[in-house]
Amino acid sequence: MSRIGKKIRKLPAGVTAELKANELVIKGPKGELKQVIHPRVTVVIKDGEITTQVINTENTRDRSLWGTFSSIIENMIEGVTNGFKKQLEINGVGYKAAVKGALLSLEVGFSHSVEVQPMPGVTFKVEKNIITVEGIDKQLVGEMAAMIRRVRKPEPYKGKGIKYLEETIVRKAGKTAAKTAA
Repeated sequence: MSRIGKKIRKLPAGVTAELKANELVIKGPKGELKQVIHPRVTVVIKDGEITTQVINTENTRDRSLWGTFSSIIENMIEGVTNGFKKQLEINGVGYKAAVKGALLSLEVGFSHSVEVQPMPGVTFKVEKNIITVEGIDKQLVGEMAAMIRRVRKPEPYKGKGIKYLEETIVRKAGKTAAKTAA
């Protein structure tokens, strides 16, 4: 049995959930999110609580869908009430970021600046060398942060590049063996 799937999700004040055909719509103070529900998963909305069930609890694929959709629903509720954010840090001499309108402009050692277009529902903020990606959809926020990091991944020798704020870079030793042999 899925322990995550059996969990009952309570709707906070100001959040409504509605099931239209096979699409779940959750509305809250920050916005509205929609999710298509898999045919083998059943969503029940009753008395401000959302529960998920599957057709066959003994089938491993059904159990994985059960936990997945239960977690997705929990993230949707969290997103429309509080929202999500990911922070990235830019390290390197001359590396900088700026927000121009909705675009994020990155100068990270290339001959040109790299412009990142946000997905709908995602916004950027820049303070010194910290880029903040915010939105109500956890998946979109994570994907945008990964796209920004992919522009210039941190390198292991000096640590230059774009990394997540909480990420630690495993540093490699330089070419010290060549210097000592001479």
